[in-house]
Amino acid sequence: MVGCFSCFVSRKKIVKIEDTDRARSASLGSVDRQRKDSLDVIENGSGDANKAARTKSPAKAFTYRELCIATGMFNAANNIGEGGFGKVFKGRLETGEIVAIKQLNHEGVQGSQEFIIEVLMLSLLHHPNLMGLKGYCTDGDEKLLIYEYMPQGSLEDHLFDLGPDQVPLDWNTRMKIAVDTARGLEYLHCKANPPVIFRDLKPANILLDNDFNARLSDFGLAKLGPVGDKTHVSTRVMGTYGYCAPEYALSGKLTVKSDIFSLGVVLLEILTGRKAIDPSRSRAEQNLVTWARPIFRERKKFDMLPDPAMKGGFSTRCLHHAIAIAAMCLQEEPMYRPLISDVVVALEYVASQPYNPEASAHRSPTQPSPSHRDRSRY
Repeated sequence: MVGCFSCFVSRKKIVKIEDTDRARSASLGSVDRQRKDSLDVIENGSGDANKAARTKSPAKAFTYRELCIATGMFNAANNIGEGGFGKVFKGRLETGEIVAIKQLNHEGVQGSQEFIIEVLMLSLLHHPNLMGLKGYCTDGDEKLLIYEYMPQGSLEDHLFDLGPDQVPLDWNTRMKIAVDTARGLEYLHCKANPPVIFRDLKPANILLDNDFNARLSDFGLAKLGPVGDKTHVSTRVMGTYGYCAPEYALSGKLTVKSDIFSLGVVLLEILTGRKAIDPSRSRAEQNLVTWARPIFRERKKFDMLPDPAMKGGFSTRCLHHAIAIAAMCLQEEPMYRPLISDVVVALEYVASQPYNPEASAHRSPTQPSPSHRDRSRY
């Protein structure tokens, strides 16, 4: 397995918001000195949300009235999702641009500090694989965030509980999403200074544009990583059950390797089409990682892992590589998990060899498959 790593108040009739523009790509950028000025706010939640957002963020400030008009008074027809923060609505700005608008639930789990963190993080961090923040609203008790609109929803929408008219993700698209997700984490871990630990990586927080380019979203739980001689950040355990690294869940000691474990769970979900935690399955298969670990040790059982929805549409050799990458990320001891830069290289290698159904169909019966020819190399 190790071998893989060597190398979004009008009186007019309310109508449902329809797409007119595709979401724009987040521009490349770097974290500048504004980030240093914002560390205390991010880490300690100092100051109220309104002051922090207006003084630290270059994102546009919207009025509540503007967002009411944009969403048709937050009409249920424009509700496109709901999470710990609150409901998400599709909206159309005065410019005609389609956006996603997330409205804070006053009785929700997440509150003002998470709102501040999200505004600051997404205002200072810019990468094609991170969500783009268009603006925010802090009007009285109302707190809202305005994002780019991602037409294809979340990765979760395309992996689990598919409707009869939904087409399952093919192998090539899955690997593309995996690479984009890893690149987003690589930016947070290696390019941001100090590094940022995402802390809530899961399919619901990986959003997709029309071309299935993936972007990390929901930075409310993100945490600045250790700097200097510090090896970890001590914090109360937060995140989603089934994705938290074991050492973080037990001790509250957070490192970038905690994100690597979460990435391993997501990779396993991408490969298997199974949920990290699925009470509907038999007791032995409810926890995806627990079920998969014994299989990692026996290559002859690898055919138990791929999502049946793919109907065998993948290279066995590439599947084995991807399984090995997921297994390395899921090591119980954080020191044995790879660096995100190594994961990106390994996933890029797998994605660089797209599955071609026609080539597979025309392979000579006597010609050994790539998995047999190159097995000795890994």
